[in-house]
Parts: sequence; structure tokens; C-alpha cells
Amino acid sequence: MIARKQFIALAVLFVLVISGIAATRMPGRKPRNLKVLPADISDIKLDSIMQSYNRALGVSCSFCHSTAANKPSPFIGVKSADSINYASDEKPMKEDARRMMRLTIQLNKDYFYFDTLERPEYLKVVTCYTCHRGDPFPADLK
Repeated sequence: MIARKQFIALAVLFVLVISGIAATRMPGRKPRNLKVLPADISDIKLDSIMQSYNRALGVSCSFCHSTAANKPSPFIGVKSADSINYASDEKPMKEDARRMMRLTIQLNKDYFYFDTLERPEYLKVVTCYTCHRGDPFPADLK
């Protein structure tokens, strides 16, 4: 009788734990709108690439990405990372950035693609900094 009660208690506990795990949602990914970079890119790799663009052009994320209307910044005059809508194509500068990404990927692939294990999207021979040098609009292109 005691063994049966223990078995029932363990079975109920097991069911509760399993249902609790099943009911728990995994943290959702931020919406992505990748048209140039690979869809299977990791969040860490994507963030690293985007930060390299920020440094190469001397800009912040809001240079290409629009601000989310429903997420105001907690500070007046300051845009927080949470207030940016990364998936939106609202700003035309984002499509300009995509064209420049395609250009550097093609240059690297055509002229510097020595290692077939490395994806051409991740090569860093010709980068944004090659021309921009910290300026969003290089002097030779103005």
C-alpha cells in the first residue's frame, strides 16, 4: 500500500514537472529581416558584424534602422537599443547598406576567397572600413 502511494506521488510529481517544462516558452528571437547575410547566422556573429559596421562608419544602429514607435526611449534625446526596430525596412539607408554589403562580399569572394571552409559573407579582407574610415559618407564619394 505504501509503495503504491509512493509510486502515485512520484508519477504525479513527474507529470507536473514535465507539464511545467512544456508550458515554459523559450525566449523568442528578435525579428530578423536578413536579405544579404545568411539566415542561419548566430546572434553573436550578427551582433559582431553589425558592431563592425558601426565602427567602420562611425555611426550608431539608428543610422540604418528605424526607431520602434511603440518603444520610446527612457531618456529624452537618447535612443536605446530596445527602441530600435531592426526588422523594419523603413529607412532607405538600410537598403544602401545592403548594396554595400553585397559589394564587399562579392569583392572578397572574387578576389580573396582562398579558404572554401569560410563563407564569403564572413571574410574581412575588404571591409566597410577600407573606404569609409569612420565616415558614413567617404570624401571621395560626396
